[in-house]
Amino acid sequence: MDREAIQERFGIVGRSQALMNVIDRVRQVARTDITVLVEGESGVGKELIAEAIHELSPRRHEAFVIVNCGAIPEGLIESELFGAEKGAYTGATEQRTGYFEDADGGTVFLDEIGEMPQAAQVRLLRVLESGQFSRVGSSQVRTTDTRIIAATNKDLAEEVQAGRFREDLYYRLSTVLIDIPPLRERKEDILPIFERFLHRYAQKYNSSHRELDQSAIELLQRYHWPGNVRELRNVAEQCVVLLRKDTVTPDDLRPFLRGVTSSSGSSNLLPVARSAPGDSSDTRERELVYRALIELRHEMSELKGQIGKLVAALGVAVPREAFDRGDMPGERSDYVLLGESKSGDYASFIEDVVYEIENGDDGPSANGGPGRPGAASVERSPEPEPEPEEESIPTLEDAERELITKALKRFDGNRRQTAKALGISERTLYRKLKELDEDL
Repeated sequence: MDREAIQERFGIVGRSQALMNVIDRVRQVARTDITVLVEGESGVGKELIAEAIHELSPRRHEAFVIVNCGAIPEGLIESELFGAEKGAYTGATEQRTGYFEDADGGTVFLDEIGEMPQAAQVRLLRVLESGQFSRVGSSQVRTTDTRIIAATNKDLAEEVQAGRFREDLYYRLSTVLIDIPPLRERKEDILPIFERFLHRYAQKYNSSHRELDQSAIELLQRYHWPGNVRELRNVAEQCVVLLRKDTVTPDDLRPFLRGVTSSSGSSNLLPVARSAPGDSSDTRERELVYRALIELRHEMSELKGQIGKLVAALGVAVPREAFDRGDMPGERSDYVLLGESKSGDYASFIEDVVYEIENGDDGPSANGGPGRPGAASVERSPEPEPEPEEESIPTLEDAERELITKALKRFDGNRRQTAKALGISERTLYRKLKELDEDL
């Protein structure tokens, strides 16, 4: 059976070279009884590949038993796999067979094999080596003719080094290794898979066909798809069920994508650096975390710029009582006086600020100029010269160091007042000073 026929039969959609390599490997191993280990992130379709191997093998007329090793409690996994005699453990009220007996002549697919307890790993290794096993609570040796296909979203080589997975079992399972790359590494497959799901769910829910405009297509291809094909399917289903129009735009898609706000442009979706073939799952996770931090830093930079413009226009306003008492750190020239209003409190000034931001003005006028109707006037000092826009954003460590240093100088080295102003405890301030190695 050629590639196209396999894709059509099993619903494997895509045209990337990485996917073609996976299909070729399936064709090579299907007609043998060799043990196969399928690796890949969650949601890439490992079970679909295992099913294709079984259905293309001489065992296709026998049972294909799927076992999720991560979903079976540790104390029961051995009895689930190999069976148990009556009275073998509390609750064993009758004799029962296990998956390997039920799949005799067929295939057992061990999904999430990395979650299997080590006690069960020893028994599994014996089945792989000799086809022999015994039920829990029995000494009678039984045999089974079962092919094993395993799958994991972990790096089993790392698990072996950490002592959580048996090295001999790993080598026995990985006789043939099929690595399914994540969706973000085969972007040419995203659109055809998404359109296939749109068509499927349009038929299922008796809905009209949905089409993507060019900007929506670009957004789909820029998104990093942490949930891979499973997440892509969920987004397509939401488009069919929740949208009431036939053309899908980026604004329609963003609410369905994790970490992408409705106001974010597609340019904010920074690409994730591609992992090398030998990189661990921890490395890939660090890439995703780094990307999220970069996006957050970008948003905070924009917010900082907007706040800076607002403060330059308004100054820092304080109530008259506080201004008269001088209960403010620093110099009085740093502040402007909050004028009287009908309510006579600080809430009125906040309303002024909100109004001016929403209406795009420069801020409440100190001279009775344009502003919110009925807004309080603000007495203010001459506007300072605007500072030149920063070309680079300081690191979090540098920003923290600068903030602590300025606070300490403002309060003449008084750590108690500094900690209170920064909203942290004195112990935390002491620890941060030690970490930052400030010579204060």
